[in-house]
Order: sequence, then C-alpha cells, then structure tokens
Amino acid sequence: MSALPMVVPEPGLPTEVTIYEVGARDGLQNEKTSVPTEVKAEFVRRLLGAGLPIVEATSFVHPKWVPQLADAAELMTGLTAELGDAARQLPVLVPNQRGLDRAVELGLRHVAVFASATETFASKNLNRTLESQFEMFEPTIAAALAAGMDVRGYVSMCFGDPWEGAVPVEQVVAVGKRLLDLGVGQLSLGDTIGVATAGHVRSLVAAFADAGVGCERLALHFHDTYGQALTNVHAGLQAGITTFDASAGGLGGCPYAKSATGNLATEDLVWFLTGLGIEHGVDLDAVVGTSVWMAGQLGRPSPSAVVRALGGTPG
Repeated sequence: MSALPMVVPEPGLPTEVTIYEVGARDGLQNEKTSVPTEVKAEFVRRLLGAGLPIVEATSFVHPKWVPQLADAAELMTGLTAELGDAARQLPVLVPNQRGLDRAVELGLRHVAVFASATETFASKNLNRTLESQFEMFEPTIAAALAAGMDVRGYVSMCFGDPWEGAVPVEQVVAVGKRLLDLGVGQLSLGDTIGVATAGHVRSLVAAFADAGVGCERLALHFHDTYGQALTNVHAGLQAGITTFDASAGGLGGCPYAKSATGNLATEDLVWFLTGLGIEHGVDLDAVVGTSVWMAGQLGRPSPSAVVRALGGTPG
C-alpha cells in the first residue's frame, strides 16, 4: 500500500478532474528501442485497470515518421478482440485522411489531430505552413465527424517554440479557434518544450475565454523540462480547467526540447490532485505499479518523482 498525501482542499478549485492518459502513444512514440506489440497492449490494459478514464492507445502515422507505432493496426485489432467495445473507445492520433481511414476500418470512435501554433514547427513537423495545415485537417475532421467520431485537437508549441521563442497568445488562440470551427470537440494546449509558467497559463486560458472558448473545451498538456508542470496544473485549476494530459511514469518528451524530462507524470498529477481533495478516479498504487513494470520493460528507471518515491523493483 502506498503512502498518500494529507488531503487539504483549496477553495475555488474544481472538485473533479479528468486525466487524459497519453503514455501509450506520446510516451512511447520516441523510444528508440522497439517495444513489442504485446507489451504495448499490456500497458494499455494496466492503465485502464488503474482507473484512468481515457487512455490514448497509439497513432496511425506513417511508419517512416514514427517507426515505434508501426504496429498501430495490429495493436488495436488485438485489443478489440480482447476488450470489445472498450477498445473501440480508446482514442488514437490520426495525422491525415489515410490514418483516419485505418481508424474507421477498425470501428474506432475517438480520434485526434495534431496541429502547430507556430510557423516553424508546422514546417518541420507537418511539412506545412501555419495556414496550410488547416487544408490538411479540414477533410480529415469532416470525414471523422461524418463517421460519427469525435475529434480532439492537439496544438503544439503553445507556450514557446525552440526556433521562434515566445509565441504570441493571440496566435495560439487563432489556431485553436480554427480547429474548433472545423469541428474539433476539445483542444489540448501543449507546452511542448516545457517553458510555460503559471502566469502564462492563466493568460492563455483567459484569452480563450475572451474569444468565447470556455474551459470545458480546453485541456492542458504540460512537460516538466523546467520543473514547472505541477505549478502550471495548479494555475490551470485556478483558471477552471478540468482536463489534464499526463503520461504514466513521465514517459515521452519532445525531441526538439533541450534536456526535456518528458511529459507530466500521471503519478505526480494523481498525488497532487489527491492532496487537494480533487476527484480523479485513479488508483495510485496501480498506476505506480504499471510504471515500475514499464520501466523494467524499457530497461531504465521512471523519471516520475512519485514513482521513485513509492515504486519498488520492476515486476
């Protein structure tokens, strides 16, 4: 049994938060050593068993760009055979129409597209301009909606770009609004290189509110490069955000961020929310155990502070 923090609620914060688990996709996509499909499937099953309400499973991206996720169809076919409709509810990333077609063929219900808030990252990551990326997303989003799916929109580089530096808040809002206008249901605003600070978070959420986009349409996706992820979560909570992305064990990170320490760890977020008395539905022991197990599969310790504090040996 793990230790748990003393619960001291803070007035004015949301009483319940949704954790959007991205470890199986965002966490593993940059791993250089190939992770077997059966290990990925077990990872997803364990994350679901830990009570995480949303587990993003994979990405239907071309294997040339992300070799680690070349087994997306095999993974989802196997999970569907085992879990049935529960597997069809798992979100997947679809970078374009071809990716969406594969998700439709498998009967999946939730997809995501990945946009950029900056010109340079759009060019390097999508081979598009900031403007022309929407020409790629428009038919994909329309087709997904026509197939009865819902669509999430990731927006990267919302708080800073390694080539362009500071990113104007109004530019991020403009990109987000375009995606919402195309039919995206929720925006995940990504601090891709981990440079956000609390005031910046509050400013961006307020700017979306001024543009008519409420907190219920927004999620926040933090990296812990400079140790600010939980401080930024707190700022998001104060601003009314109730969905936060996290990665079990702190797996993953942006390859463009110097010394990036990866995504906000699910365990660190769970510990933080538990201490504030905010409901999240996640079993901390189970997710710590899952991350210890995955660390064993990957052959290195988890970067999560809570996993290091509570975790035992890989098993």
